[in-house]
Amino acid sequence: MDFSSPTFWVAVGFVIFVVLTLKPIAKAALAALEGRAERIKAQLDEAQTLREEAQRTLAEYERKQRDAVAETEKIIEHAKEEARRMRDEAAAELDRSLARRAQQAEEKIGQAEAAALKEVRDQAVDLALAAAARLIAEEVKPAKAKALIDESISELSTKLN
Repeated sequence: MDFSSPTFWVAVGFVIFVVLTLKPIAKAALAALEGRAERIKAQLDEAQTLREEAQRTLAEYERKQRDAVAETEKIIEHAKEEARRMRDEAAAELDRSLARRAQQAEEKIGQAEAAALKEVRDQAVDLALAAAARLIAEEVKPAKAKALIDESISELSTKLN
């Protein structure tokens, strides 16, 4: 090794230059890499946070959907029960209405029967009176008729009291 050779000193200068410049360059490169690593870590943390938030939101919406389905089923069941109740009430009201109408029809029939019976009786009485009047007119002599009238008049005061 020749210390007087310019090549040696150029090599030593180069090594010193490299050692002196390598450290700041390495530091700068390391700082740049650390900064990038921090940004990537922050992005990963943010992505993880967003993922967890999305999972919570999804779980909440799934719960809300289950609650909505359950509520819908309750509403449908209540509507079915209400429909059954209304149908039963309508059937009961129809039965009552039919019973009322049947009762009214029976009453009208009874009234019609009573009216017809009264009319038949009235006609029978009228016929009997007419027949009796004709028989009396043909059979009873005037003297006998006067005696019957006098007897009826005398009985009238006892029958009216």
